[in-house]
Amino acid sequence: MYPPPRSTGSGLVQHLWAAAVRALALALTAAAALLFATPGPAQAATVSQVSVPTAPMGWASWNSFASKIDYDVIKAQVDAFVAAGLPAAGYKYINIDEGWWQGTRDSAGNITVDTSEWPGGMSAIADYIHSKGLKAGIYTDAGANGCGYYYPTGRPAAANTGSEGHYAQDMLQFSEWGFDFVKVDWCGGDAEGLDAATTYKSISSAVATAAATTGRPLTLSICNWGYQNTWNWATGLAPMWRTSTDIYYYGGTASQSAVLSNFDQTLHPAAQHTGYYNDPDMLTVGMSGLTAAQNRTHMALWAISGAPLLAGNDLTTMTSETAAILKNSDVVAVDQDARGLQGVKVAEDTTGLQVYSKVLAGTGNRAVVLLNRTSSAANITARWSDLGLTSASATVRDLWAQSNLGSYATSYTASVPAGGSVMLKVSGGTEASSTSYSATSTGKYTGVSAASTGLDVVDVAYTNTGSTAVTGTLQVNSQTATTVSFPPTGSSQGTVSVQVDLSKGSSNSLTFTGSSLPTLGSITVSPIPGTNGTLVVGKASSRCADVYNNTITNGTQAEIWDCNGGQNQAWTYTSRKEFVVYGNKCLDAYNQGTTNGTKVVIWDCNGQNNQKWNVNSDGTITNVNAGLCLDAYGAGTSNGTSLVLWACNSGTNQQWSQS
Repeated sequence: MYPPPRSTGSGLVQHLWAAAVRALALALTAAAALLFATPGPAQAATVSQVSVPTAPMGWASWNSFASKIDYDVIKAQVDAFVAAGLPAAGYKYINIDEGWWQGTRDSAGNITVDTSEWPGGMSAIADYIHSKGLKAGIYTDAGANGCGYYYPTGRPAAANTGSEGHYAQDMLQFSEWGFDFVKVDWCGGDAEGLDAATTYKSISSAVATAAATTGRPLTLSICNWGYQNTWNWATGLAPMWRTSTDIYYYGGTASQSAVLSNFDQTLHPAAQHTGYYNDPDMLTVGMSGLTAAQNRTHMALWAISGAPLLAGNDLTTMTSETAAILKNSDVVAVDQDARGLQGVKVAEDTTGLQVYSKVLAGTGNRAVVLLNRTSSAANITARWSDLGLTSASATVRDLWAQSNLGSYATSYTASVPAGGSVMLKVSGGTEASSTSYSATSTGKYTGVSAASTGLDVVDVAYTNTGSTAVTGTLQVNSQTATTVSFPPTGSSQGTVSVQVDLSKGSSNSLTFTGSSLPTLGSITVSPIPGTNGTLVVGKASSRCADVYNNTITNGTQAEIWDCNGGQNQAWTYTSRKEFVVYGNKCLDAYNQGTTNGTKVVIWDCNGQNNQKWNVNSDGTITNVNAGLCLDAYGAGTSNGTSLVLWACNSGTNQQWSQS
């Protein structure tokens, strides 16, 4: 649950702090990169892939019942969950959401509940869930007051329904009650203006301590709706984190537009790996508002993105059609793929006709979704070259029909209904060329080459002879760092995979640090050509067009920043004259402005002329609607200088190159 959407911004102090960090990182990188790796022959690191923890699957109470829940409601859903065969399809969790608690505590500060609604207390319902071979989840808020206080949803507003000031106590109590999962919302945290990264780090620590004390693993779900750019800092703190606000609001209905919006907001492939997952919200499959075809598209998009699958429909009234969608073993297998990567957009030849691909475990395997966002049926083609495969033959399977379609070389084309999708698996293909690198010093790989700016899969060879996973920090160039988990391998070497953004050329570096790093071997780098873009580099500044701090919010003003090849600097210049970043945001002259100083921002691509740009032979980039030049404001050359429109004047702050 969450409050209505609102715009967010970054403060000056945060911006300056980030600038200092980036500058320091660049300095350290330059000092360390004195030795360069010699690329070795391509090697198939995929043969020893280690399975990583998959995204959680289950059911959650919020979408169908809001705060109107008690023991009998949950018990009935548990029974229906089992009767429908969902456990056999991989669904494990029964998660009790908002409304179970009205903010009362005893004299020792322990949570108390209404035993007329929860006979035997919360441990009794956890025991019932466990008796069916399932796992139990519960809910709280990061602030002092939970969502039900600010936004009553079937019960009167109740104060003190958050865990602020009680993180360690509450997480231990949840674990002692027998819960295996805890969702921590952000209504109170947002209202109080808490720093999300700091707050959830404390909660994550409390969860770890509780699990160590009771011996019961406790899965943490961070639910701050993508506010404060969760994907920048949540990896390593929790197995899953929300990237957007809700699909479904209390009293409303599900909609395909909301499904598509949440899917678009969850695509942060560099953050998702080794058991950590972007979460676009609970499923609304089978709820009022979506057709069967839209339900299949919803499920396909969550699967291609590797999202947690938490059904939200009323299981006691679930139709056989809905059950078949949720339980389709081929589609679920894509979501639960052991490699743990996120699918990404690899083609959009015509506006709204999109191809998404996910790199799967094994060699030569891809999941593909052909998505038609237009109002007319159309053919959409998946090209093997966009997926990182050669033109050799590969087998194509229709995952909804669960039938093989035959072998195809080079590509596969399907007719996709208006507003609909087709989901495929491409298997047995031949991987395109990859390159392996040895470390130039402990944990550091320099001289890593990329033919184009874009996303690459990196297989990291390592040995972890221990009995538990260990973690390390990965920084690519001077981009935002991410936490990588290395599960046990036994005595033999294994690999885990990450997706990283690289700049064109051979100056890329990947650096692993940490006190518990395993023994690292070589890395193997494999491009995903369909993600290729360019860096847009200012002649005056030698800095890149950049979206601050990986922000995806419409209206965020573009700027210049030290070039690092991050997703927020990789721009695809399309045949439609758009500069596209993140796969779905266009460089935009704000509010169709045509005057000097008009802000240049990112916005959902919409085909308007204020999102079209001419790339000229003199190095200028002019807005089609305004006829003005892309300009680093005030002839600025420092990090954070804003991009605007300005009358073309031959200044070097209006000249750009692409690489």
